[in-house]
Amino acid sequence: MKPRVRKVKKYRHFSDEFKRSIVEEYESGRSNAKEISVEYSLSESQIYRWIYKFSNFSKKGYRIVEHSESKTNRLKQVLAENQALKAVIGEKQIKIDYLEKLISLAEAELNIDLKKNSSMPQSSTSEKIDPK
Repeated sequence: MKPRVRKVKKYRHFSDEFKRSIVEEYESGRSNAKEISVEYSLSESQIYRWIYKFSNFSKKGYRIVEHSESKTNRLKQVLAENQALKAVIGEKQIKIDYLEKLISLAEAELNIDLKKNSSMPQSSTSEKIDPK
């Protein structure tokens, strides 16, 4: 005959001081509920219950809304965007250097000033350059 074995549920009890420290960490913006739940092995629903119980905002009638996008994901997105913009700037700088070199070679070969000089009068449309 098999002995009857019952599973004993284990409950964890947390002090009010610990709960308040979790709520304070959440309210300060250092971590979101998901990050806190992973760090302390708590459920997110438990964290939200503590927030509604101990939060300074809940006493004033505020509703806490957490953005789905975490700060770390946003930071990664901004860094990736920054790298992409740096690459675009690098490409543009290479094009500028190439065009300036092309202009200087054309000026040397054709013996004319191709860069705009604001002190010079505008050329007329009837005057054309003979490329000989």
